[in-house]
Amino acid sequence: MRMNKKYSCLPAEEKGIHIINIRAIEDIGYDQHESTLLNSLSKNPDADCKYGLYFRDGKRKVDYILVYHYKKSSAGKTLARRPQQNDASVRSSRQDQPLPGKGVQLEMGDSEPHMDYHEDDKRFRREEYEGNLVEAGLELERDEDTKIHGIGFVKIHAPWNVLCREAEFLKLKMPTKKMYQINQTHGLLKKINSVIQKITEPIQPKVAEHKPQTVKRLSYPFSREKQHLFDLSDKDSFFDSKTRSTIVYEILKRTTCTKAKYSMGITSLLANGVYSAAYPLHDGDYEGENVEPNDRKLLCEEWASYGVFYKYQPIDLVRKYFGEKIGLYFAWLGVYTQMLIPASIVGIIVFLYGCATVDENIPSMEMCDQRNNITMCPLCDKTCSYWKMSSACATARASHLFDNPATVFFSVFMALWAATFMEHWKRKQMRLNYRWDLTGFEEEEDHPRAEYEAKVLEKSLRKEHKHKETDKEKLTWKDRFPAYLTNFVGIIFMVGLTFAIVFGVIIYRISTAAALAISSTPSGRSSVRVTVTATAVIINLVVIIILDEVYGCIARWLTQIEVPKTDKNFEERLIFKAFLLKFVNAYTPIFYVAFFKGRFVGRPGDYVYIFHSFRMEECAPGGCLMELCIQLSIIMLGKQLIQNNLFEIGIPKMKKFIRYLKLKRRRSLDHEEHMKKKQRYEVDYNLEPFAGLTPEYMEMIIQFGFVTLFVASFPLAPLFALLNNIIEIRLDAKKFVTELRRPVAVRAKDIGIWYNILRGIGKLAVIINAFVISFTSDFIPRLVYLYMYSENGTMHGFVNHTLSSFNVSDFQAGTAPNDPLDLGYEVQICRYKDYREPPWSENKYDISKDFWAVLAARLAFVIVFQNLVMFMSEFVDWIIPDIPKDISQQIHKEKVLMVEVFMREEQGKLQMLETWKDKDKRKGENCNNHSPRLSRSRSGSLSSCHSYPLDV
Repeated sequence: MRMNKKYSCLPAEEKGIHIINIRAIEDIGYDQHESTLLNSLSKNPDADCKYGLYFRDGKRKVDYILVYHYKKSSAGKTLARRPQQNDASVRSSRQDQPLPGKGVQLEMGDSEPHMDYHEDDKRFRREEYEGNLVEAGLELERDEDTKIHGIGFVKIHAPWNVLCREAEFLKLKMPTKKMYQINQTHGLLKKINSVIQKITEPIQPKVAEHKPQTVKRLSYPFSREKQHLFDLSDKDSFFDSKTRSTIVYEILKRTTCTKAKYSMGITSLLANGVYSAAYPLHDGDYEGENVEPNDRKLLCEEWASYGVFYKYQPIDLVRKYFGEKIGLYFAWLGVYTQMLIPASIVGIIVFLYGCATVDENIPSMEMCDQRNNITMCPLCDKTCSYWKMSSACATARASHLFDNPATVFFSVFMALWAATFMEHWKRKQMRLNYRWDLTGFEEEEDHPRAEYEAKVLEKSLRKEHKHKETDKEKLTWKDRFPAYLTNFVGIIFMVGLTFAIVFGVIIYRISTAAALAISSTPSGRSSVRVTVTATAVIINLVVIIILDEVYGCIARWLTQIEVPKTDKNFEERLIFKAFLLKFVNAYTPIFYVAFFKGRFVGRPGDYVYIFHSFRMEECAPGGCLMELCIQLSIIMLGKQLIQNNLFEIGIPKMKKFIRYLKLKRRRSLDHEEHMKKKQRYEVDYNLEPFAGLTPEYMEMIIQFGFVTLFVASFPLAPLFALLNNIIEIRLDAKKFVTELRRPVAVRAKDIGIWYNILRGIGKLAVIINAFVISFTSDFIPRLVYLYMYSENGTMHGFVNHTLSSFNVSDFQAGTAPNDPLDLGYEVQICRYKDYREPPWSENKYDISKDFWAVLAARLAFVIVFQNLVMFMSEFVDWIIPDIPKDISQQIHKEKVLMVEVFMREEQGKLQMLETWKDKDKRKGENCNNHSPRLSRSRSGSLSSCHSYPLDV
């Protein structure tokens, strides 16, 4: 009987039919026309409960759903396959049945298959857990008569008293009756703001929450003792659906079942398959005819649509529906995308400046001038022949587009941009904290994770076995040492694997270049460098995309074996490992081209070899910056187009299609069953589970690295990032609204560890850009030549100054070209890019003084650039306050108003006490002047008089 009471979903009497009579009718075996009679007395219950959004009574809202698998007996299937006209009564009656294997089904002993031990164990755990939920104050209702056979749903409703109790425990700030005026700007600022509002009105979302507010309700942590302070005019909407689901989830985490081998909360029950899913419901449908207005539909129209890509995001509505943590992610993504607009504009200007000055660039003109007749040394041994420098004309002209004086300015600009972006986000975050009533919020220590509790229990059981005292146990570093060692070795191995793959691509480039050089066609030989670079970058891109997925799984496994105590610790450790591995994976090929390619080549006659057969590759005459640009652009665009967008669209669609096929295979072939409209919880069960924000943040952080770290070599990176993010915002929004189950709302006042990672990348970007400008580009050698070696103060002769001479008779045996007359004449002296003494010098082929002069200038530039830009960034950080002035004033105003409210309340209490004292005094006087005829009951009268204050 306890289970029947526990899962009772209908009121005691409905349409004149008692619920016990309904059970009795089904138990004695009435089949069709009896059910038809019952059905004729009531409306469609699915419509009454808004197709799963409410309990069967149509009054209690469903706040959370637990899903479980069960084995259905043949008799149960017979009941479920009744005609459609009986469906309403069958479903209504089945809500109150106990778990499978109980009640009526036990009486059909022969027809029910034997259930194994594991199923019984899961069923007993569910019974105990759900009983504890009822004891905690929650109301439950079960539904096993669904279109998804073998899957049952437990609907959970939190009544008003439970909501109030948990809101007080969680210290949720709720709006009070007190309203106050928000400080408005005056004078010129007010006029400017009004003009801006009129201009931006077309790009504002048509959402009530997004409109500027002039008044705000004073918020205060909810207290049951001070309910009179809060606006409880509409109790149904006082706690919105997001808050209700958060409260229920806290109860689910706190409630345990102890009849099993160890205490289990909802996370353990999910991990062990006792429940297959747990999630809050979406507010309703987002498309279709006759759909009732709801927040989900509004978000789909004004946020999760590509047609509104030009509009601002309705961040307040996102927060209202999904919670503060997800709201902060989309707010941060919006601020980042907005800040990319000025960076993109400046990057385009820098690129256009390079295009406009390419014909005036003297070094590239000298390289393209065939009259110079500069013969270059072979690029490989034997098979490669001598070649003309003018054949690299296109590469030299293209290099100028990205290697010009404007790129230095752009590097400084981007460093300051990164600092400004971080400060702007901090200010935006404070505004959101004020608007969302998070100013006094402090994150409390979360519940221990299920895996941590299981590990602690295992440790305590071992100590009990050894007859030791078992105080409150916890995991120490000694317990975690094997996991730490595994983490260290695993991460080192993964980093080594990345380096090995990059090394393998280098071998591919060298061997392919040598193979293509044998080509008999002149066009094939001329396009060797472009072909090798393009194919190598594509190989790198494919490897990066594959390893990204692998490293994500490995990082999660390494974090799991550490057994962090709380979800927050788990998330931070996972982020650190995943970021480290993915950072190394994405940027190692780029670091190689930027800082290592062409540095350890050697010289003609004394080259450096790999495995004694492969000669190290060298940069083009125009430098490695152009190749770095190609590498960066292809990897950045490829990751964004393939991994971020294609995977995010394609994989969820594929998973959804596979789930649909599985459910279709399991679904009954009955037409009536198929035509039933699905309940809300059935529809949401078919959606993809929410996997956290780590992949979303990781994707954007890696992109932020592409935008800032090597921006000196690719000024168009902010533009491509901007175009990607415009699509990414709507893509993520559509995924959250239509493709994913509704996540549990989580309170957060900042973006957590991601902010520190962003700051670290911003600092690292300054150093890397300084080295790119100094060592990868020709900016410093040009300055040195212009001010130290130029005879007429121009760049004429710069190319010849950077080339050294080599006598072909000094080639090592077996390394000279097989066809020395390939150019049509005999070559005596060939040139190569380096600062070395000529063959006619006493110290031939030794490093010259020019090399040391250029190196000193490069190092000096790195030191000056780094310190100057760091100082400017810190100055920007210091000059821009973290908290906007108007927000700090509003926060102070809230505190003052709250003090006034409590002071007024205290004064009211004192006045009430004084009034009671006066009444008591007058009552005492009346008792002393009582009538003589009542003297017989004097003692009773006096006692009643004196008891008055106590009764009050």
